[in-house]
Amino acid sequence: MAMIGRLVSALMVVLGVALATASAQPVDSGHARVELVSDRVVAIPGETIWLGLSFEMDPKWHIYWENAGDAGIPPSIRWNERLDVPAEAIGGFSWPVPELLPILPGEIMDYGYSNTVVLPFPVTIPDGARGRIAFDGTAEFLICEDICVPEKAALNLAVQIGQAQVPDQRGADMINAAMMRLPDAFDGEASLSQRGETLVLSVTGEQVAGLKGEVRYFPRTHDIVHAADQPVMRGPSGLQLALTPAKPDGDVPPSLSGILVVGETALDLTSRAGPVLDGTSGLGTVNLPLLLVLALLGGLILNLMPCVLPVLSIKAMGVVASAANDTAGEARRHGLLYTAGVLASFALLAGIVVSVRAATGIATWGFWMQDPVVMTLLVLLIFLIGLWLLGLFELGHSMQNVGDGLARQQGNAGAFFTGVLAVIVGAPCTGPFLGAALGGIMSQPAPQVFAVMLTMGLGLALPFLLLSFVPGLQKKMPKPGAWMETLKQVFAFPMFLTAAYFLWTLGDLAGTIAVASTVAGAAALSFGIWALNKDGQQGRAIVMVLLGLLAIVPIFGLMSARNSAEVGTGLAWSGLLVVLLIGAAKGRREHLQMVVRGLAIAAIVTGLIWPVVQARASQGGPVGAMSYASDYPTEAWSPERVDALLAEGRPVFVDFTATWCVNCQANKRSTLETAAVADAFRRANVAFLVADYTRPDPVIAAELQRRGRAGVPMYLWYDGKSDEPVVLPEILSVSLVTGLMDRP
Repeated sequence: MAMIGRLVSALMVVLGVALATASAQPVDSGHARVELVSDRVVAIPGETIWLGLSFEMDPKWHIYWENAGDAGIPPSIRWNERLDVPAEAIGGFSWPVPELLPILPGEIMDYGYSNTVVLPFPVTIPDGARGRIAFDGTAEFLICEDICVPEKAALNLAVQIGQAQVPDQRGADMINAAMMRLPDAFDGEASLSQRGETLVLSVTGEQVAGLKGEVRYFPRTHDIVHAADQPVMRGPSGLQLALTPAKPDGDVPPSLSGILVVGETALDLTSRAGPVLDGTSGLGTVNLPLLLVLALLGGLILNLMPCVLPVLSIKAMGVVASAANDTAGEARRHGLLYTAGVLASFALLAGIVVSVRAATGIATWGFWMQDPVVMTLLVLLIFLIGLWLLGLFELGHSMQNVGDGLARQQGNAGAFFTGVLAVIVGAPCTGPFLGAALGGIMSQPAPQVFAVMLTMGLGLALPFLLLSFVPGLQKKMPKPGAWMETLKQVFAFPMFLTAAYFLWTLGDLAGTIAVASTVAGAAALSFGIWALNKDGQQGRAIVMVLLGLLAIVPIFGLMSARNSAEVGTGLAWSGLLVVLLIGAAKGRREHLQMVVRGLAIAAIVTGLIWPVVQARASQGGPVGAMSYASDYPTEAWSPERVDALLAEGRPVFVDFTATWCVNCQANKRSTLETAAVADAFRRANVAFLVADYTRPDPVIAAELQRRGRAGVPMYLWYDGKSDEPVVLPEILSVSLVTGLMDRP
């Protein structure tokens, strides 16, 4: 009889399995197959089992995560009223890590799932349960491709109640696979703070220290802009993520819950409002003595850059002239003042870097070159230096005596501001050694930033300082003479070429209107300075020519007048100009001199202000795309594009560049645009990506800091076998680049 009883029990279990399996068939809702699965065929009273809502979607269709992002609705189950278990016995979904769903890149970002997903949820079996428990309900969800369709699926599943557990192997496998996609619990620290208009999520702990790979934060609430970039900074103990708040003027949320994904690791964390955590920025402890040596060497080499050399050469000739005229004390004083000007400028730059980093979370060298207003002022300043070198105007005493004049022309203030000027014109040129020094220091504490940048300034000032204090060096210099005036004028042309280069950069930043306005401004400055040096008799001719040119304006206005009001305005201007022309012809000399000076000052002011106004108006305009003379195709860089290419097994070369970066353009012309490099790339099927940093780009800035670089140029080489690139030197050669393809 006992044997018969066991057989009957076994048959009942088998029958229960058959019934449970038969009652859980997938339902076709239209664009998905929906199914309710369980990890048990037979459950025992009082235990917790797991069910799962399974979706198999049509290609290119998706459903949503618990926070759908900018648009969408997460799936849910509406249970029948007569359910065999109380509602509180059924838990909520455990949500696997979602995918990014960029609906409109940069504007609309959703979070969800495509292809297949299972949403597990727990169910506690009542203690007094017996027989069979039926789970009947309706799955309701929004499923989208180019359009969104609300769909439903009627669900039913039965689980037998017995004295021993019997697993449903298929359902258990599906639920376990979904559990593997859940984020891990986070056991470190997470803080949320405000930095300017940015929310900074800082995270520390063993789970994040040293993690590599792309970083993304999926919030469970709508406190941040979902489509915004999330620049990352890494530190020895963790990382920082810059998030864009949904309400820029609002307070820091008291807490923020979500999933942090770093490479293959996903962490479920909740951050609390508080200060930025230590160890979440910078690339670890830096070797400060080494960085100081690199900064000193880099500053020394900066003296040889084409923007800086003419200014320093003229000042050096002044020292030689001072020494020749037994004014060695004055030469030493000028050397110290020049050094003070250089160091003060670098201290100011260090303060700006630290302030920008505190406000935005990221600062890179040369960020001021991304501002059209700054570039406009640089063009005008360097153009004025060229005019000064040509002798169109003097900054102080006349240069009738070249040797003595060069020593005296600027005085103490001139020596100081020559140091300031050397830093300004040298800003686009980082040169060798400086990239490593600045890259290692940009994310370090403020004292270290100041130490490295002041050391760089000392390197820039050192040759001139030594020349001022060491008579032996002065004796080795050529003797003063008329050749110095000729050399001074020759140096004007490198300055004009530098102004032309910056003007080209301005065109990429702000367009042709800004360029034309700057050229017109330079012409107005030239006229104003030239006119100031003319006497009253020459002033009569100047005024009459100017008024004659101005008369063209109302004449054209009369020719194109569309109504009587415009005709009247044109006649009024014409009459005024006729009166002024008669006055200029018969006016007294001293009065004309005043008019000329007024016109000259007006031209100078206009030449400075008008280009700046136009540059500011063009700041939001489109940027010209970086082009290469080589016929090898290039693509725009993005982390996602790199990942996709590496997944294909293709090698990738990335050029982080900018129009205003002198070294970038030199490498481009000498190496990257050559036929040899193009042929090598073609043979190896290299993907050539360009990260154009001419304009501010937080994603590029974050990548530069991630790789320990303060700015451009930076060159990355992925061999297609590893996800981690080789960071190449800042000075490229054809042999270096073509040799990359031959590495094992």
